[in-house]
Amino acid sequence: MPARLVARGALLLAACALALGGCSSLPTLEGRTVTRAIAAEPGTRLDDALAPLAAQHPGMTGIYPLDDAHEAFAARMALAAAAQRSLDVQYYIWHEDTSGKLLFDALRQAADRGVRVRLLLDDNNTKGMDPTLAALNAHPNVELRLFNPFRGRSHRLWGYATDFSRLNRRMHNKSYTADGVATIIGGRNIGDEYFGTGEGVGFIDLDVIAVGGAVAEVQKSFDEYWNSGSAYPAERILPAATPTQLAEFAAQGAATAASPAAREYLEEVRDTSIVRDMIARTMNWEWCQAQLIVDDPAKGLDRAQRKDYLMADLERLLGSPQRELYLVSPYFVPTKNGVAAFTKMRARGVTVTILTNSLEATDVTAVHAGYEKARKDLLRQGVALWELRRSAVAVPAGQATKRKKSGHGSGASLHAKTFAVDGQRVFVGSFNFDPRSAALNTEMGLVISSPVLTGRVTVAFNDKVPDAAYAVHLTANGELEWTERTDEGEVVYRTEPGTSGWRRFSVGFMSMLPIDWLL
Repeated sequence: MPARLVARGALLLAACALALGGCSSLPTLEGRTVTRAIAAEPGTRLDDALAPLAAQHPGMTGIYPLDDAHEAFAARMALAAAAQRSLDVQYYIWHEDTSGKLLFDALRQAADRGVRVRLLLDDNNTKGMDPTLAALNAHPNVELRLFNPFRGRSHRLWGYATDFSRLNRRMHNKSYTADGVATIIGGRNIGDEYFGTGEGVGFIDLDVIAVGGAVAEVQKSFDEYWNSGSAYPAERILPAATPTQLAEFAAQGAATAASPAAREYLEEVRDTSIVRDMIARTMNWEWCQAQLIVDDPAKGLDRAQRKDYLMADLERLLGSPQRELYLVSPYFVPTKNGVAAFTKMRARGVTVTILTNSLEATDVTAVHAGYEKARKDLLRQGVALWELRRSAVAVPAGQATKRKKSGHGSGASLHAKTFAVDGQRVFVGSFNFDPRSAALNTEMGLVISSPVLTGRVTVAFNDKVPDAAYAVHLTANGELEWTERTDEGEVVYRTEPGTSGWRRFSVGFMSMLPIDWLL
């Protein structure tokens, strides 16, 4: 994840930050408009299709998993096309690549139809995007806000140096809500690597579409972030868009859609009937109890109380596992406290199975260094560890990845975040099992009480993960080994598979540094 790399690079300037003790000047929030979500009302296509179903399941939430990357993109495009009143969109990363441009244009087209669009972006990953963001914000039906923005738009490492304590706290939340009726929650950001297109490494990820009871909770959370002390109207941060930039942005969507890279991809996602099925009431919803858990946005300014952190609600709602825990976390840094918690579970006889990235698959080497410290201790306690292979083609929480001709060709990296407890409850959201998610970034997700959906995670671990990941074990003399299942039989590695000696040395060196709190 590029933002994590930036944060790690900022460590080089942390001493300067402490010495300077100052912060760059941000504009005042005085006079900022306070707006609220538009509640679902009869008369929109989405509400007319889904309200009768919700009425049949009072107080419950309908869940549909989005474990296929193309379907996840198509769902967002289709919800933007179907919206008639409002789109409230909140993301940590929004790349200005093929999928990012297409979704920007989908928001613009919705605004052209009179839909009110509110877009809240974390500012950590917007470098170079100011003209596009300013042009989008110039639309009369679009309002863009930046969370914890950089005052200096070019030299961001210097921003970290002079305002490290604030800028080190990021909004990692992801939500996409249409007409107050349907929302998408999960781990995906906006970018080609999250939607199975482009030439780089593709992320294996998981979202859900939710309708019914949980949607109002997502709207309330969006309003709290939108009106928080960290959300700055874009026009107070960005230079105004020039006429040329406005014209370029207006033409950008059509030009992107006509490009060879986009045409082939769009043909594939057009086959997805997800919103048509929603409107036709043929979607196979899982109706269940689901509760949104989310950090207090004041966490972004280090002003929230620990009781208002997502972690507290996660522990309360998931409960103490009695039989089994399946955990999927791409950035897994359990620290000593986490190892102690897993040790207590194992002492009670709880089966603990964890899937994370292997060193060859991770996009953040420093995080692997934090995980490496705990690996042997976890294995000694009987925790089952699996590390995703870079060549994996299986989704860890559902069906097999559909390797289509426009898909990634240079490997996979895990990005899904989900926990399944005792075959009854499952979490899907943005929360990684690491100190950054727990104490620094803001996070959100759904705790879903559903044996059916929890069972999908269990089945994936039992049936698909062994073909997609290395099984990690301790030898009789206490050394690590990795086992890969192949068509020819098992292959055993004595060093981190698929990695160079230099990369292994780098991880070992970083594991000696006192940086776990930043990971």
